[in-house]
Amino acid sequence: MIKSLVGVRHTALAVIGTVLTLSLSTPAHAEAAAVPDGNVTFEVIAANGSGCAPGTATVIADSDKTGFRIRYHDFVAEAGGSADPTDRRKNCQVGVLVTVPAGWTFAVAEADYRGRARLYSGATALQRTNYYWQGSSVNNNNDETFTGPLNGFWATKDVAPVLVYAPCTEQRVLNVNTELRVDPGTSSGRSSMSMRSSEGDVDTLFNFSWIRC
Repeated sequence: MIKSLVGVRHTALAVIGTVLTLSLSTPAHAEAAAVPDGNVTFEVIAANGSGCAPGTATVIADSDKTGFRIRYHDFVAEAGGSADPTDRRKNCQVGVLVTVPAGWTFAVAEADYRGRARLYSGATALQRTNYYWQGSSVNNNNDETFTGPLNGFWATKDVAPVLVYAPCTEQRVLNVNTELRVDPGTSSGRSSMSMRSSEGDVDTLFNFSWIRC
């Protein structure tokens, strides 16, 4: 995973590398291609967790059929100051049904996460991401930590270096579970870790790689 901090006070740009691979079967005789001509649809079939009340997570398809975005309307963890102790950890799990034209299948090539952090000196935060295909035994966890003082936007990236594709002719539900956690540590201020869309260019973006079956 690659982490970057944008517009941050009192902290340097940090970049670290790791990789994430989704393990699904690759269809036989797959042929590389661009994007399908037919309709590609995305539907939220389930959303639950302390960070996403019903109706507060939405999916937006990219117009070029290269992927989709998840936007959260009220997803924030807070700790310290007057924050409620139960707000230190928030999570949201979203199940997205992906429907593709016959004769095509896809893999997740990249996932980008963007949010905002306000951490006082002495406070720390965690962003944990876990996504998997329904019916798959593979479950990937990736953690990123942040240290105050920090006030600005953050971005993390998961890259699949070896593309593995969903089986042809099967509809797949992509389960996306994101957790935000804040520890006030030695700070006395109210720190927060947020993925609220109202705070700017904040969302989760999944990019696809398409092939013909």
